[in-house]
Amino acid sequence: MNLSRTSAPAEAVWQDKGLDFEPTDIKEARRVLDAQSLAQFDVAPLVSSARWKTLRRLSLPTDRALTGHAIDWLTGLPPKLRPENLSVRFPRIVNALAEVWEEPDRCHAALARLLGEERKGREGFPQAVLQELVALQRWTQLF
Repeated sequence: MNLSRTSAPAEAVWQDKGLDFEPTDIKEARRVLDAQSLAQFDVAPLVSSARWKTLRRLSLPTDRALTGHAIDWLTGLPPKLRPENLSVRFPRIVNALAEVWEEPDRCHAALARLLGEERKGREGFPQAVLQELVALQRWTQLF
């Protein structure tokens, strides 16, 4: 077995043709990069508000208040697990979670959708609400 390595001549391996660049200052580069990094996540110019309305289900009266079923679900949870911030800020989500809580597959899917990457273009949940959703997801994974 021949273990010797053959290599190309140094001239063939290292042929620096230089880099094309445009002189600029650091402030200008930062401004351009910051604008580009935000723009890549901004879907508003790509999706019209009329299109968002067709994607979202119609508003229901229960979207603004907790249902009796949701209240029963909340009181059935351990006190430290009760999503109080979620209940105040997003009662329709609490109502929806209460509906699927007893069905593990649907519940896991609902929490995954709320916490998942499919929510691109959305504002995102406040930190307190996000922490409650994560706690609920962890709790469901125990069973």
